[in-house]
Amino acid sequence: MAGITHTVTNQVPPLVQYDVFGSDRALVEAVERHLTPEAREDGLAELSALGHTCGSAQVQEWGAQANENPPRLRTHDRYGRRIDEVDFHPAWHRLLGKGVSAGLTAAWGRPGGHVRRAAAFLMWTQVEAGNCCPLSMTHAAVPALRTDPELAAEWEPRLTSMVYDRALRPAAQKPGALFGMGMTEKQGGSDVRANTTAARPLAEDGTYALTGHKWFCSAPMSDAFLVLAQAPGGLTCFLVPRVLEDGTRNVFALQRLKDKLGNRSNASAEVEFDGTWARRVGEEGSGVRTIIGMVAATRLDCVLGSAGLMRQAVAQAVHHCAHREAFGGKLLDKPLMRNVLADLALESEAATTLALRLAAAYDDGGEQERALLRIAVPAAKYWVTKRCAPVAVEASECLGGNGYVEESGMPRLVRESPLNSVWEGAGNVQALDVLRALRRDPGTLDAYLREVGQARGADHRLDAAIKDVLTDLADLEGAEGRARRLTERLALVLQGALLVRYAPPEVADAFCAGRLGGDAGAAFGTLPHTLDLASVAERARPEL
Repeated sequence: MAGITHTVTNQVPPLVQYDVFGSDRALVEAVERHLTPEAREDGLAELSALGHTCGSAQVQEWGAQANENPPRLRTHDRYGRRIDEVDFHPAWHRLLGKGVSAGLTAAWGRPGGHVRRAAAFLMWTQVEAGNCCPLSMTHAAVPALRTDPELAAEWEPRLTSMVYDRALRPAAQKPGALFGMGMTEKQGGSDVRANTTAARPLAEDGTYALTGHKWFCSAPMSDAFLVLAQAPGGLTCFLVPRVLEDGTRNVFALQRLKDKLGNRSNASAEVEFDGTWARRVGEEGSGVRTIIGMVAATRLDCVLGSAGLMRQAVAQAVHHCAHREAFGGKLLDKPLMRNVLADLALESEAATTLALRLAAAYDDGGEQERALLRIAVPAAKYWVTKRCAPVAVEASECLGGNGYVEESGMPRLVRESPLNSVWEGAGNVQALDVLRALRRDPGTLDAYLREVGQARGADHRLDAAIKDVLTDLADLEGAEGRARRLTERLALVLQGALLVRYAPPEVADAFCAGRLGGDAGAAFGTLPHTLDLASVAERARPEL
């Protein structure tokens, strides 16, 4: 018997079948700004197509399926033979195939490749963040491999291929390959110089046998891995193939998969090496210097990933409030809710604008841009990733009780939101790396000041914040205890400078008031009511 109480009203339509790229004004404008005229038309068309793919019902369903069906470890086959494999849901492979074919591992040799890939990665994170891990590792392995031209010539075409092949067989027999990474050990954590995995030289020049363990091994079903181990000459970087050239499996004993808070579709493993064959990358003793290019690239992906999560959280919140009615009108039109949404939108746009600026610096490749990256990447990694969790939580609250229910998708965003702050070095590591860059290379500060200086004179609050940063930087002795505060200010001033230069006036005004001028409270939704908050919130609204 159907009762009148079962009539469904005032429910929000799902945010599906829309262009994730075209509906993100901040992202579109950043891509248009940073792509050269020669690359712009193709880049925008490519990203628009991917935006429709990301917003499609089919791909969103794959994301949900991959999250709901986490990977399973199979250490042995039915006959007791050791196989060390991880089984994934078919949706995982479909997503990974789409990500590879969309160029998420192919940035290094394309015109405007890093900006195009950054925009694509930011969107793809909104579909399902877990499968972005192997895509990020594969992309980031290229600069490390380029320290060895012979290895780069062999492996780079496989890594930058736009073909996904899930089979475990020799990489030379595959149209494309994926990379993982293993640095962390249980006794050292971020202190990789405390690693105990040993590398014993073999008869063939440049080859070694590894013995030891890795506490976190990313993407364990990849075709090869970059790992750190102690060679006779010190900590060294090695390439460890999953399958050897003769088709036999390398010794790669998966002990267990991590049971993680979020990122559940992706496998993170503990792995044991016992005579595992490896090839040296770079010189003995230069392991950190060799792998630092990979670390920097994955840190930028942490910024992009957090920007993507924030954008999806804000899009869902604004979409909900634009359709949901309460107290006699749309939630979006209520002054207090509008303040919350505008505040969240500021955080999202600032993250997107900064992330795409850093991607453009990779495309430029000049010395000043490289110097900027040395300080801006760890600062952005520190700040943007830390803002992700409070944004996701507040955006969920905008949906009320609906946002606490799994079907809304918001709990998945909340669980995912802390990850990028931990991955590739937690907050203290980033803050210390900022200090290290400032102390070792004065060119990094010069590049930073040139960048923010382009916005001086446009907003008095930004000018005052730049002055305060200069005061803080005047004395770096004993600065470790205030490194977080300094890193936060560096990131906020850089975001403010970029928004003053590029964002609509109402966005820049609100950001400078709330983030640099101190004219806001500690919680979201405490911006001055005199700002044009309606325009800021409306700018963040996705269009179906």
